[in-house]
Amino acid sequence: MRKTTIRSLPRFACLIGLVGLLAAPATARATDHSLPRLVHKDGRHALLVDGAPYLILGAQVNNSSAWPGVLPQVWPAIKAIHANTVEMPVYWEQFEPKPGAFDYSVVDALVAHSRKNDVRLVLLWFATWKNGSPHYMPLWMKEDPKKLARMLRTDGRPVDSASPFSSEMLEADKRAFVALMRHLKKTDPQHTVIMVQVENEAGTWGAIRDYSPAALKAFERPVPPSVLAAMNKKPSSPSAGWKEAFGKDADEYFHAWAVARYVGEVAAAGKAEYPLPLYANAALRDPISPGPAGTYESGGPTDNVLPIWKTAAPALDILAPDIYMDDYAKVQKVLDLYDRPDNPLLVPEIANAPAYARFFFLALGHQSLGFAPFGIDYTGFVNFPLGATRLNEETLAPFAMNYALVGPMMRQLAQLSFDGKLKAVAEKKGTPAQSLELGSSWKVNVIYGVPQFGFGDKPPGNPEPVGRALVAELGDNQFLVAGFHCRVDFQTSGPASAKQREYLRVEEGTYESGKFKPLRIWNGDQTDWGLNFTSAAQILRVTVGTY
Repeated sequence: MRKTTIRSLPRFACLIGLVGLLAAPATARATDHSLPRLVHKDGRHALLVDGAPYLILGAQVNNSSAWPGVLPQVWPAIKAIHANTVEMPVYWEQFEPKPGAFDYSVVDALVAHSRKNDVRLVLLWFATWKNGSPHYMPLWMKEDPKKLARMLRTDGRPVDSASPFSSEMLEADKRAFVALMRHLKKTDPQHTVIMVQVENEAGTWGAIRDYSPAALKAFERPVPPSVLAAMNKKPSSPSAGWKEAFGKDADEYFHAWAVARYVGEVAAAGKAEYPLPLYANAALRDPISPGPAGTYESGGPTDNVLPIWKTAAPALDILAPDIYMDDYAKVQKVLDLYDRPDNPLLVPEIANAPAYARFFFLALGHQSLGFAPFGIDYTGFVNFPLGATRLNEETLAPFAMNYALVGPMMRQLAQLSFDGKLKAVAEKKGTPAQSLELGSSWKVNVIYGVPQFGFGDKPPGNPEPVGRALVAELGDNQFLVAGFHCRVDFQTSGPASAKQREYLRVEEGTYESGKFKPLRIWNGDQTDWGLNFTSAAQILRVTVGTY
């Protein structure tokens, strides 16, 4: 058995982090001002910030909270949740008050305040689309119907959504987005801004597609070969139109292509100026029983049109799901659908009701680059029934537990995830036990609702499904283990399954100023029944063996 130093972490406030797992030393990372970027390996992905993998422990503010005068109501909530990254909108209507005249004051304030509060910043470009509507367009566009080209229904009536076939709107959006990215490149050498969202839930409610004259002409043209290839379609004619190629799905696929192409052009123009990672977020359809087109937002990067978006908008690095469904099976399915070899998983927006906190661990188990509950500020606005009925420290506590536990070792977890060595689970109601396979020698059992002391042969599950756990492989028979409201136990598997497991060493500790400070070794009652986690923030470094 190879001997190793055991490292682990207890308690909310004093968690500092495991620093020995990354190749680059902490001092090197602190002075590394390289541009944030995405890297890929064996179908896995990592976001590099300051030259090392970074896990976004995010919080998104309410739509109207990214104003300098409101920020004092934002930062206490960000601190309460222990976020390392805040997501804030940039409003086109404020950013370009007159055609070609740009006001950088709000953007500069967001960057400066984020830097002062020691958090990274993801900017959300609210422009042509915000939840399907053009409401964030500048006033000078809203007041000119020739400049704000709305979609038309089959009867010719306008829809409260922008037409993706307006070249004038597209050029205006591109010009403004380029100005934003150029300004960030010039004024943010520290890379406080690590990522930018292009539009917000682009697409349309109230119509499946556009029926404007320009759209009708485009619908009759041949489907681009790249779209046919992406959707694995081989129509009888190489010049097949959308109806011939896709039948009943033609309208929806056509609109997805049109919107993706538009958003992709905006993204490409901005990335050519300053190549930060860019993503688009999706208003989801039901991942298990989606219903017909028209019952969900059409045109956006829903799961059924991800290949179309990938080929039509290659400048976007990520297509990301906004999750407002608390059903475990549906959340699991969403993560499965968006976690792809060609698409890093990112959860940039999820409901802030306490029941959603456990899904952070589910996202970690899918190698997510980050996670961000929505509406995290103390402005008094709540989006119930999609989120919590009120926003206070009690509401935030389950999310704060997650981030306080993970924050000090987020770099290490990000690296372990990129290496394929991190697994995590969250409790599913009615399923009081889960298991994780770790290599060829070990299986980890996670059970919920058992006492800290005793056998717990028939775990009942927690009264509410709040349990979660993570296990990371640090080396041969060495693991990092943490969780809440669960018991974690190791079991031999594979060739060693005839043997019994033995906890050779279980140590809890802290890191202070980059140095490990042992707290205690667990043994006796603390290990005889497995490794028991309550609501306390405890991280264990575990070495197991057999006899």
